[in-house]
Amino acid sequence: MNYSVVNILPKQIRQTIVIPIGFILSLLSPTAHADWKSDWEKVVAAAKKEGQLNLYVGRYGQAALLDEFRKEFPEIKITSVNGTGDQLATRIAAEARAGKVIADLYSGGPNSNYGLYRAKLLDPIRSAFLLPEIVDESKWLGGKHVFTDRENQFVFVYVALPGSRGLSFNTAHVNPKEFKSYWDLTLPKWKGKITSQRVTETGLTAHLQFYYYNPELGPEFIKRAFGVMDIVFGDRRTITDWLAAGKYAICHGCRQVDKAQSQGLPVDDFDTGTWKEGQPLSTGGGSIGLLKSGPNPNAARVFVNWFLSRRGQTAMQQSKDLYGENPPNSRRIDIPKDMLPAESRLIEGRKYLDVSHPEFNDIKPVRQLAQEIMRAREQK
Repeated sequence: MNYSVVNILPKQIRQTIVIPIGFILSLLSPTAHADWKSDWEKVVAAAKKEGQLNLYVGRYGQAALLDEFRKEFPEIKITSVNGTGDQLATRIAAEARAGKVIADLYSGGPNSNYGLYRAKLLDPIRSAFLLPEIVDESKWLGGKHVFTDRENQFVFVYVALPGSRGLSFNTAHVNPKEFKSYWDLTLPKWKGKITSQRVTETGLTAHLQFYYYNPELGPEFIKRAFGVMDIVFGDRRTITDWLAAGKYAICHGCRQVDKAQSQGLPVDDFDTGTWKEGQPLSTGGGSIGLLKSGPNPNAARVFVNWFLSRRGQTAMQQSKDLYGENPPNSRRIDIPKDMLPAESRLIEGRKYLDVSHPEFNDIKPVRQLAQEIMRAREQK
């Protein structure tokens, strides 16, 4: 299936990638990747001898997806450790400080993975790519691999998640056709009628990055949307209940809106893809890093190659429990997308700001602004 998305980044903020000349020459070499089969067979044999893989991954269940791997490599036993990105990154760092690295791979949010990269706890995962179908960047969205680190080596992004979720409304109180821009959320008529996750929580990070780095929005939008509109903050479950009950008209960060909708409740997500500033394109929990000094390096490389292969990414797209919501969209463009729900698909011609790119990965100023907003609220 041929698939392309235009305007992944507005022209004025597209990333310029500098590729080392040695890497280019290696690709031009007639022997480049010529021995991949031999290398692959050696890694697989060594992985079977290790017989174990320790995968620290996400918050939700992975059983169905991991079972697909087990069918192909039954000799490799997988121990899966689940938790939030913050929980797992903290655990990995603590184990490393204690001199006992347990995890082989971490798959989760890009911010927690980037933290492991900055702490120098990751090996270059690019060096683990052996299968030609993974090395071939034409198989991937935009014709290139995306890493969140500026070295383009350590934190690989495999999910492209359009930002159609996380900005919701009560259908009895809001006419979505009135909204053409994110700035419409700051109109006086909505003051005191909006609820949200706290801006200092990780659930809003991708959206805040999009607002902050979008040249048509920026820090001023965040200040007005979250600091001026008399927003009432709460946890994910509470704010979704409030929205469904009509206590508030609009919600930043509500989850499982589709589930509430299927129960007949008057809620829906805004179709922000039609708004003039576009949508964020993020990774959700879809990034992966290779732990330095992991106990099973060969098993880790086998899993990376299987998982990022056409087979593995197809299995991922079919895993409804991967993030506890709908299946995510793989950045591989050579696998069918028709099984994905509409809100998970990219639409050709829409404008997306891909916040997975390194130039948008500095969330320090975003977090500082969020903290300032919350402090100002507390002082009122």
